[in-house]
Amino acid sequence: MSAPIFTTMGCRLNAYETEAMKELAAEAGLDNAVVVNTCAVTAEAVRKARQEIRKLRRQNPEARLIVTGCAAQTEPETFQSMAEVDAVIGNIEKMQPGTWRGMAADFIGDTEACQVDDIMSVTETAGHLIDGFGTRSRAYVQVQNGCDHRCTFCIIPYGRGNSRSVPTGVVIEQIKRLVDRGYNEVVLTGVDLTSWGADLPMTPRLGDLVLRILKLVPDLPRLRISSIDSIEADENLMQAIATEPRLMPHLHLSLQHGDNMILKRMKRRHLRDDAIAFCEEAKRLRPEMTFGADIIAGFPTETPDMFENSMRLVEDCDLTWLHVFPYSPRNGTPAARMPQVDGRDIKARAARLRRLGEARVSEHLVRQKGQEHRILMENPRMGRTEQFAETLFEVDQAVGDIVTAQVTGAKGNQLLAA
Repeated sequence: MSAPIFTTMGCRLNAYETEAMKELAAEAGLDNAVVVNTCAVTAEAVRKARQEIRKLRRQNPEARLIVTGCAAQTEPETFQSMAEVDAVIGNIEKMQPGTWRGMAADFIGDTEACQVDDIMSVTETAGHLIDGFGTRSRAYVQVQNGCDHRCTFCIIPYGRGNSRSVPTGVVIEQIKRLVDRGYNEVVLTGVDLTSWGADLPMTPRLGDLVLRILKLVPDLPRLRISSIDSIEADENLMQAIATEPRLMPHLHLSLQHGDNMILKRMKRRHLRDDAIAFCEEAKRLRPEMTFGADIIAGFPTETPDMFENSMRLVEDCDLTWLHVFPYSPRNGTPAARMPQVDGRDIKARAARLRRLGEARVSEHLVRQKGQEHRILMENPRMGRTEQFAETLFEVDQAVGDIVTAQVTGAKGNQLLAA
């Protein structure tokens, strides 16, 4: 017997769900299996999933290979047709104990080799309680799943379903368990995190959840928020940014573009000035705040001048960490039917954005020299500051500890500390 091998592709929510699946598979007694948790955010992500599946099959010729995740949900036939794949399970099924009991009992026949139901029929998100992530540094807690919005480029709602929230009490119970097990940082994750609470009684907002966590889990040293839609930031979230030092001064923003016409064609809910105003206010409330952002290069109809507006947005919003996506059409989305930008131009524009991102990171790191930071150790020689900068040490530190150290310089995209 051998324990299942799990591979995670894509977002932090996938990382969380992989940990939950590990526990479900262990409880079911599944062995000699490889599970690939896929991402569908771009066509390239699906291509990489297929590549990873082929590699894992070569490395594990006798194991049962199971594919799940967003790509499995949105295009199950793609993976079902691969000779390397034994079973395809959807995003609903992967979180159900019965699915894994069936896999462990070897009940994979002609009718069960593909288990993918209608994701839009799901109305609740279970709060899967997990106790560990394999390290003693940070842990991810799912508080929301799905998305009610339909951005014209995005396939993810069809992989995740409509928005649904995990109740406050379940979230707090999960975080207390993780803190009791020694975790010093928790990251709240979701597909559309700022929509949390809209389907719960009294329709609380994300800021309400953040304040409740910090109040009811006083032993949690660090709380981090993953990607948010800044136009939905509520008053209590801004209050937490201003007043709660345990809320980390780093936000990843779903901005996508810097041109108003492109934002409208993307069916985003904010305009350029909205993004700038949010960043200015967050920096006013928390001067040490740093921002990451998703930006798409080469969206259909994007002209050179429109692209330059995205380049200028990086400075106007004082962005540091850029996550650049070269646009690629996803079948079934409205943007795929719009006039497309030449692929060579998309590649060149993405490269310019990435170079700008590298320069912004370098500027941020240079400014840290001589400053004292509290660093959460991810391995004996590397940790991250509160603003999420990787920091290297010359001597070993205890993994999971928060170490106070002075920055002595920078090397590449990492800080050096003593």
